[in-house]
This record gives sequence, structure tokens and C-alpha cells, in this order.
Amino acid sequence: MSRTESTMAPLGLVAPAFRLQNVITGTNLSLDEIVNAGSVKRLGLLVMFVCVHCPYVKHVEAELARIGHDYYGAAGDGPIAVAAIQSNDIDQYPEDAPGPMREQALRLGWPFPYLLDSTQEVARAYHAACTPDFFLFDAHRRLVYRGQLDDSRPRRNGFGNDEPVTGKDLRAAMEAVIAGLQPSNEQRSSIGCNIKWKAC
Repeated sequence: MSRTESTMAPLGLVAPAFRLQNVITGTNLSLDEIVNAGSVKRLGLLVMFVCVHCPYVKHVEAELARIGHDYYGAAGDGPIAVAAIQSNDIDQYPEDAPGPMREQALRLGWPFPYLLDSTQEVARAYHAACTPDFFLFDAHRRLVYRGQLDDSRPRRNGFGNDEPVTGKDLRAAMEAVIAGLQPSNEQRSSIGCNIKWKAC
């Protein structure tokens, strides 16, 4: 498995707009629709770039479900709007196609939308580089955190560790956003499989 670090996009970046297919429902969703869904006032926005086959995503996918329930809510009524995006080339990696994506989300009970970025334009706009890659925005959709979920890494090919998956880095940043505070600027890059870009 490859080891790619996130690019650490510049803080203050305004969340780029998008409209993508939610593979769970088959409908298209825009960023505005995700943020404005329901009657709750959103205090922040989390955009996660993930996929089905990546060992790094498999290592944390259950914690992503817990984060979804804790911050997005089972009915999408939590303080943080959340969206997961799959941007890999599905022609070369059919295990990341809409069918397996939907199975993954349903198996894990992900409460947030799971979107297919078939053109890879959204991944490029967000400066996404790996899976998983996390981007947390404040209520004004300004980037305040990017980087790792926590210190845990899957063990494989001589790399990784035995640290538990807790989501502590991302959770601390989300708690700061909810409290109206700026997350710490001491942020560590995420590490995962590289996004599988289409050939030019």
C-alpha cells in the first residue's frame, strides 16, 4: 500500500462548491443542500475524502461512523454538516464504484451522505491527496483544520503502530469549532493511500 501525506491546504480556504451524486440515495446533492439540510444551525462543515478499498480507510471507517453520529447526528440534525467523497478512478478501481460505496456506508451505518466525485474536480479543488483526507470548515466555510484523524496507523509492510483509533485530533478541532474557537494551528498531515487519479 502506498503512503501519501495530505497536502495541508492553506487555512482560510473557502469550501469549494460542488454538486455530486449521493450513492446511498441516488440523488444529487450540492454543498449548500448538505449544509442547510434540516432546521439546525450548522456551526461547521467536515468534508472527508475516503474510498472502499484503501487499508487506511478500513482502519478508521468505524470511527468515521461514530464521528458521524456524534457530530452530524443519526437524522442529520447535529451541529456539524458532514460529507464523505470518493474520488478514485473507478474504471481502474471498480471496488470503489457506487455499488461497493453504498454497501460500505450501509454496513457501517454512516449517517452522512457519501458522494461520488467521478470527474475528480472536487478532490482537486479541495487539494485532497490521500484517503483518508479531512477538511474541517467553520460556520463561514473557512478551512480551520486539515490533517490526520489521530495518531493511529494500520500495521502493514513494516509501517504502522498499535495506537488505538480515537479520532482525537479531528474531534478536538470539531469541538473547538462548536465552541466558536479556532482549532490549534499545530496540525499533522493525514497519511493514506494516494487518490487514484485518472490518466491525462
